[in-house]
Amino acid sequence: MTVTQLTHHDLDGYGASTIVGAFVDVSRVVHIPRYADVGPVVDAELKRLGRTQAPECLVMTDLGLEAVAVTFITRFVALNQRREEGARHRLIVLDHHASSLDQLREQGLVLSPVPETPGLTRVELSDPNVVVLIDEDRCATRLAYEHRSLYSTREVEGDVARDLQALVESVDALDLWKKERPTFRGGLALDEIFWDNVATLVPVGHPWHDRFMSALLRAVAGVVREGASPARIEAEVAAIRLRLVDTLLAGEDQDDPTLTTRMRMARALAKSDALFHRLSDGTFLSFGLDSGMFQRVSDLVMESGRASRVVNVQRTGSLSFRSNNETALDGARRFRGGGHKDAAGGKLNAGSAFSLADAVAQVEPVLNPPQPDPAASPFAALKAWKA
Repeated sequence: MTVTQLTHHDLDGYGASTIVGAFVDVSRVVHIPRYADVGPVVDAELKRLGRTQAPECLVMTDLGLEAVAVTFITRFVALNQRREEGARHRLIVLDHHASSLDQLREQGLVLSPVPETPGLTRVELSDPNVVVLIDEDRCATRLAYEHRSLYSTREVEGDVARDLQALVESVDALDLWKKERPTFRGGLALDEIFWDNVATLVPVGHPWHDRFMSALLRAVAGVVREGASPARIEAEVAAIRLRLVDTLLAGEDQDDPTLTTRMRMARALAKSDALFHRLSDGTFLSFGLDSGMFQRVSDLVMESGRASRVVNVQRTGSLSFRSNNETALDGARRFRGGGHKDAAGGKLNAGSAFSLADAVAQVEPVLNPPQPDPAASPFAALKAWKA
């Protein structure tokens, strides 16, 4: 069964995706930075699942259930009721926000405490294929681990299992802000390493992103498990990253191990078709590259002749244009921006973007507005009538 995971864009959200990915093959992970972005994402997923013939599994972790998310759950149940029994999709929602309980009650859903697990609440739904669990006492990473029987297709043993357990304990202490726990310092170190690396080497949406981040979190958790101090953990991160990059770039013809990890990754990313969307005017658009990596990647893209103008969109809505034909500034001006002829920046009208597809939908019509069809004008119609 194809598995898709929607999760929060923070340490707990990535911890949850690391846990789920360890126990089942996940085809796609969508990291959502703001709860306000959950609505468009789940709407798109519901439409997609409505067109999908084979049953799939959707896992939602660490996404505070605002009204739109609760409505999605009820619509998911309704969708399943219209499908044949053997073709019904599965939905697993694991959350720990108190506000989620409020939203569920407001929409009239029945909540049942689970006696054997204090703090855990199950939402009573008519579809056994839909499981919604809320637990204020556990972070999403711990929920994904403790309820892995809901989705797991394999067991994990040995050092990998012990590293995952260390990850769970550290993230749980940090996310619930339990400073009295001995695992809290390890959680702090993990959080710093997470934010230092989540956008610097492999951008969100690239096929390597979750593979890299999950491997990084597991490896660092292994150092935490050994009882290392935060200073030692920080010192070992460079060597861990180097090992992970060596693995990612194994077999890359143009890889040069004498370069820095950024330089090496930039070369690989510049050749990636998955990183870019070609706009109608030939501009290459990427999403989520940090400014340093974008500078390197865009230069390599233009040097190779793949494009003459490249634009990168950040989650915050800022745009960076680079060109080798003096068109970067022209592009930035369409987004209330400015700068140099070949290096300029602007801002999305909507203020933010949550994915490559969202960025494309916002940039394309502004950068390349549709031209009116002369044949559709009333003057053209009159001319044709007279003729």
